[in-house]
Formats: sequence, C-alpha cells, structure tokens
Amino acid sequence: MRGITLLSGLAAAGLMAIGATAAAAQEDLTVLPAASNAFTPSQTAWGEPDFRGGWPIDHLNGRTPLQRAPEHGDRQLLTQEEYAARSQTVAALEQRYQNEDSSGTMGMGHWAEVAAANRRTSWITAPANGQLPAFTAEGQRLSDAMRSTWVQGQNFDTWLDFDSWDRCISRGLPASMFPFMYNNGMRIFQAPGLVAIQMEMVHETRLIYTDGRAGVPRQIAQWLGESRGHWEDANTLVVESTNFLPGASATNVGTTGSPRENDSPISNSAKLTERFHMTGPDEIIYEFTWEDPVVYTQPWSARLEWQRDEAFEIYEYACHEGNVQVRNFITASRAERAEAAAAGATGAAQ
Repeated sequence: MRGITLLSGLAAAGLMAIGATAAAAQEDLTVLPAASNAFTPSQTAWGEPDFRGGWPIDHLNGRTPLQRAPEHGDRQLLTQEEYAARSQTVAALEQRYQNEDSSGTMGMGHWAEVAAANRRTSWITAPANGQLPAFTAEGQRLSDAMRSTWVQGQNFDTWLDFDSWDRCISRGLPASMFPFMYNNGMRIFQAPGLVAIQMEMVHETRLIYTDGRAGVPRQIAQWLGESRGHWEDANTLVVESTNFLPGASATNVGTTGSPRENDSPISNSAKLTERFHMTGPDEIIYEFTWEDPVVYTQPWSARLEWQRDEAFEIYEYACHEGNVQVRNFITASRAERAEAAAAGATGAAQ
C-alpha cells in the first residue's frame, strides 16, 4: 500500500501531462492520448521484448469507475473542474482510512491502496458511452441465475450459492485486470516462448504461450481461459484468450462503477483480445476487447495505463486456508429462515 500516488510515471504516456496542467482550449475530451510507438524495449536473451518486472495497478485505484456516469456522455476525460473535484474526493477518502485506522475503528489504513485521481471518466472506452452493453435475452437469463454473496436477499444452502471469488478460486477475466481496494500486485515473468502474469488477488498466474503452439480443444475450459500471444511492432504483446469456464463474473464489484452483484455472466463463447503496449521503460498501455455474443449485444473494450514499480511487494493470498465464511453464510441463512418461520407460526396461532 502506497497511499496517494504521484503517478509521475504516466507523464510519458501523456495522461498526467493533461491531468496536472491547464487543458488547452481546443482539447478534445472524447479522445485519449494515442499510444506512442517511439520506444523500443530491450530484448531478453532469447530475443523477445523484455516486459519483465513489477507492474502493480494500485496507482489506478483513484475512483475512476468501470462504467462512465451518464452526464459525461462520450467524453473519455474529465474537465479540469471535474478532475479537481475527484481529487478532493480521493484525498478525503484517504484521510478517512488513515483516521479510522489510527482510532482502531476500521483498520483499513493498513490495507487500502488509494491512489491519486486521474482524468479518465471510465475504464471502458467502447461502446462510446462508456457503459457495458446490454445483455442479450440469454445473457439476462444467465445473469438472473447467478449466485453470490453480493446478491441481495439471496438464501444460502450449498456451495453452489457462492461465486468463484467467494470460494477463493478466481476473480475471472477480464475482472482480474481491474484495480481493487487492495491486492493490486501484478508481476510479469518471461521464459522462451512464455509470458506469465502473476496476480496478487486470488494468487493466480496467467500463462501466455508465445511459441506458436496450437490451442487446446474447446472442450477444455479454465477460469482464466486458454491464452496464446504474439509480439507485434517490437513493443506490443497481443494476447487472445478463449476456452473460458462459465461461472465467474466478467466484472467485479470491487472495481468502482461495476455492477453491484457480480452478475455479469461468461459463456463458453467468450473471447478476450489484449494488447500490452510498452510506451516507455516504465509504462505499459493495456487495452482489451471482450467479446461474448451469447451474453452481450456487442463487444466492449477498456484501457488502463500501467506503470512499473519494482518496490511493490506481493504477499500471500491465504484465502482457502482460513475461509470459514461459506459455512457461516449457510448457517446464518438457515437460522434466519428458521427464526422467521417460527415467528410466523407463533403469529398465526395467536
């Protein structure tokens, strides 16, 4: 946890330059700064672009929402006045966590990774309104059937009433690529023909083969899908992932502005196309498009600006080892229903 981050590393990518200085009168707020192709990263000993290192996304946790507020229309960027207001909100949030931690009321100050605000109106870049597309009829049916501790008014009787994040299995994709209140560590490892992305949240590691091997049969599904990558323009890793196991949510309530009940279904037709574009020694512009024609009426895309931080430490995510909440939810839910039934019987007898 680093508290309020200065985000100086984003200046090279062009975001902080417009966020920290007065915007020109002709600034087009509907367009993000283009990713530069001027930088060429060093190469690994086996001849691939070297992306290895720590790329935590805690610096993105500055209240930028997944989905854009309707009043921002098609604007990708806040005005200077809106940016100043968000900066005040974030500073107040950080101060609240610090105060609650020092008083012993909440203790979040030790864990909350609150970062400086930026001018992005949403992480979603397409559709143009920055909103998740509408569900198809089948997508709505699948969403209505999803179970989670985040679903309001739900009963709990078996492990099937909990989603994959509740059970410490996976946050799924693309949800795992967005910032959360804590555990934002990301680290890239490389070996000949392989890129591995270690994620602190839920202790998962993505394996992306870049050696041209064929994909596995579509019948073999995984929480994070099956990924194949290739290098483009000497500074960009392009990754295509398929074979997703239905069950996780494509969005996660932990990301500001996301659906609140972890009810964005994933079908076995989903496809994730990602671009990791290194624009400087310490900057990667990360973009993706999520296609799931069974669930959504159109694809949707997002962009996040990563910055290198080799000092960020990833800690063990010991969730399974101490996870008694599944049992507790079931026990409490059954007790509440038994108490309500008893009260109803007593009332009927009087």
